[in-house]
Amino acid sequence: MTYEPAVKMISKSRILVVPLDWGLGHATRCIPVIYELIKQGAEVWLAGEGAQKNLLKKEFPNLPFLPLKGYRVKYGGSRLGLFRSVFFQLPRLFKTIKQENSWLKKAVEEYQFDAVIADNRYGLYHPSIPSVFITHQLTIKTPFGKWSERFLQKINYRFINRFTECWIPDEKKENGIAGELSHPAMMPAIPVYYTGMLSRLKKNNSTEQKNHLFISLSGPEPQRTLLENKIINEISQYHGTATIVRGLPGFSSLIPSTNDTRFYNHLPSEDYNKEMERAGYIISRSGYSTVMDILVVGKKSILIPTPGQTEQEYLAKYLTQKQLAFCIPQKDFSLNEVLRQAAAFDYCATPNVNGSELSFLINFLLKSTEE
Repeated sequence: MTYEPAVKMISKSRILVVPLDWGLGHATRCIPVIYELIKQGAEVWLAGEGAQKNLLKKEFPNLPFLPLKGYRVKYGGSRLGLFRSVFFQLPRLFKTIKQENSWLKKAVEEYQFDAVIADNRYGLYHPSIPSVFITHQLTIKTPFGKWSERFLQKINYRFINRFTECWIPDEKKENGIAGELSHPAMMPAIPVYYTGMLSRLKKNNSTEQKNHLFISLSGPEPQRTLLENKIINEISQYHGTATIVRGLPGFSSLIPSTNDTRFYNHLPSEDYNKEMERAGYIISRSGYSTVMDILVVGKKSILIPTPGQTEQEYLAKYLTQKQLAFCIPQKDFSLNEVLRQAAAFDYCATPNVNGSELSFLINFLLKSTEE
């Protein structure tokens, strides 16, 4: 589809928003950013492909969407396989970053964008317009010790410092929700701002349904399917009801539902919010965007980190220590047993979290495009 730059409304800033294509979390946490941009009068354009495109098109069917190739990272089926797989894809990833930077330069010239907001898309910086980089991973965790984390941080900052500013979806207070990931000892050289939680959901204090589970599946294959199969094999033995969202927007094949267990490939934000609120426990990956959703809604959760994803494994350990979530490795997951353990877990009250600084940051960004 071709869009004509001539239709640009002079009174509005035209902002391009692009999330990373590793799982759906980067796209879902861009949703409140997009809504706030629209609220403040910006003309928002989106770009991407695949599942992220499907999700955002369902949420914002009237916004223009440009095709942009994702990083398309492939994961192994084991912890060792994951590291080996990502390592050998690095040359291709660096090439993709270079290509997306060239794409942006052409897009800015053709569509007259006034600013770009990139969620972990390292090549979407531009010398002539404000370029915002969103990330919660200023520290990249590895299983190889602090030396490797310092090395990766230098590479990470080399890319981040090409942007105008960096937005961190976390609380500014010490360690916040993401711990060392979002509160490193050393910051990037560009201005860094904490947005507060970025979630498409809100707390409505709806009535909780007894013995009801909300299970959200997400993340890279084959691990998403491996966990789905594990849960399907055990859900029939659960003496209660469950809603299972498979995290497959745009996918046509659907697992048949029963009276007790409802399956959905995807749910719009409003329905997702309602289903989460009526559950006693949320079962999901410990992806950071999902964690933010759970904390904003204020639910008890059982988190299963994706095997080999060091960020999720760190978050699982950190949140368990803070008593904000009960976490368990995928290899040890047994539905009825984990529910028994979660019932005995001493959950702390959910902190008061929100995206309080987002409105201010977007207002500042839009004013900067007028200068």
